Amino acid sequence: MKKFFLSIVAAILAVPALAQYSSGGFSLSESSVYYGLRLGMNVSTITGKYAEDVKSKVGMTLGGVIGLRVSETTPVFVESGLYYAGRGAKDLSLNYLEIPILIKYGVQVSDDIAVLPFIGPYFSIGIAGQHKYETTDGSGNIIKEKDSSYDFMRRPDMGFKVGCGAEYNKLYLELGYQFGVADIAKDNPADASAHTGNFFANFGINF
Repeated sequence: MKKFFLSIVAAILAVPALAQYSSGGFSLSESSVYYGLRLGMNVSTITGKYAEDVKSKVGMTLGGVIGLRVSETTPVFVESGLYYAGRGAKDLSLNYLEIPILIKYGVQVSDDIAVLPFIGPYFSIGIAGQHKYETTDGSGNIIKEKDSSYDFMRRPDMGFKVGCGAEYNKLYLELGYQFGVADIAKDNPADASAHTGNFFANFGINF
């Protein structure tokens, strides 16, 4: 986590140098393809009756994106990519590879600034995860244990992302929320469920 925050600080310090570019990755006046890098953080949790009283967890996001303008008359873009996303809840880490498919609409605020609200589905697969818990031995001593999160959570997940991004020259910032619609609990009772939920903030560069 310390290295993650140092990376965020380094990106912020690089903003003055990057601001010299005269045009952004999003061209709202013509057809275009853009590429981007994303680095961010999220605050995630698990919701549902299966996961009552769980606390949120801070994680990181890292990925690359590619976008395409799909209309010659309207600034509508389709964006996808591949992300690593650390999510889950306190004492329950769920690390995913994620592919979103987002629809973005561009609004030109000034010559250098564009605002892009977005919505769309995402599809992810769990690649690693750890569940930490406490138990007691025969003498009543507390023992800290851990096992794989996917012993009782399903690896596939899917849901929807909604949010808004803003680009200044080549610099990009977005805020949003994603909510899982897939029940990721294994062998849960019929009246219980577990779904992922996640607030995110990503910073990046578009080319």
